Amino acid sequence: MTEPVLNAPVRLTHLSHGGGCGCKIAPAVLEKILADTPFATGLASQFPDLLVGIESSDDAAVWKLNEHQAIVATTDFFMPIVDDPFVFGQIAATNAISDVYAMGGKPLFALALVGMPIDKLPHDTIRQILAGGEAAARAAGMPIAGGHSIDAQEPIYGLVAIGVVDPRRIKKNNAARAGDVLILGKGLGVGIFSAALKKDLLPPESYQAMVASTTQLNTPGTELANLESVHAMTDVTGFGLLGHGLELARGSGLTVHVDFQALPVLAGAADLARAGFVTGASGRNWASYGGGVALFADCAEWQRAILTDPQTSGGLLVSCAPEAAQAVLDVFHRHGFSQAAVIGLLEMGPAQVCVAA
Repeated sequence: MTEPVLNAPVRLTHLSHGGGCGCKIAPAVLEKILADTPFATGLASQFPDLLVGIESSDDAAVWKLNEHQAIVATTDFFMPIVDDPFVFGQIAATNAISDVYAMGGKPLFALALVGMPIDKLPHDTIRQILAGGEAAARAAGMPIAGGHSIDAQEPIYGLVAIGVVDPRRIKKNNAARAGDVLILGKGLGVGIFSAALKKDLLPPESYQAMVASTTQLNTPGTELANLESVHAMTDVTGFGLLGHGLELARGSGLTVHVDFQALPVLAGAADLARAGFVTGASGRNWASYGGGVALFADCAEWQRAILTDPQTSGGLLVSCAPEAAQAVLDVFHRHGFSQAAVIGLLEMGPAQVCVAA
């Protein structure tokens, strides 16, 4: 595993005002920007082959080609979350490809999105970023077949990822059913780790855990698409567990119940959260959607920080029938996701997230 490049002549994380999925525009702000735009109104009625648009804030767009094939299209890019250029490229590409898996799709190919401060970064550093992205795409069995680049003030890298899925097996984020259990595939805490890393206070073992998590492809998604008892799926990224859980609740018209004690958390993240290592995105997340969340009465600041922590290349969040929970966990474990766990359930009730201690 690559060690953090803490003594590099140019630190990537010092060239950007934010990092990873913590760069996302806050949910409430994004909702206002998109309100009443063509993206949000009436696209499905105009284009019947558009099976998934932005109506439920899902992970990717899906376009039906025929009865057995649909194209999955998504894009994601951000500024550095680590200083090692190769690892930054790996993380950014892994994160972008995740949205194809979250729809139940199989990746086909990708296009690179590259914005670099040419006057600040050596060409070899930029080449290493691109090489890291290519390594992640290769691991997913897909080529990076082209892309676009610009001279930018801050380093930005990501992908347009294209996949394919059987239209009958698409896993949307708005199809959960009352009585389902909720399973999370990866541990939480990536944003907390990144906050500590920016201050040079992240222990080496925590850095290794962060890299291992953020470069792990969400490959179970393709296999989970074949399980009829898996009703809904999304991935947890910049809006944190509560934000993406709330999208699932609102899309499905159900109450999501989360058991805080059952949450998988990356080793050391809770201690760092207690010590105050929290990203600004965590607070923006809570300000955006806190009105749709009911926390247990004595929820501490560090606990709320974990719940709202922006995940970069986070885990799949799966809603499935309770009798299928073990089969879903088996898929995760077979793909090397040892922290996958049942974290809650869905019930009839108002579209909100309720967290129990």
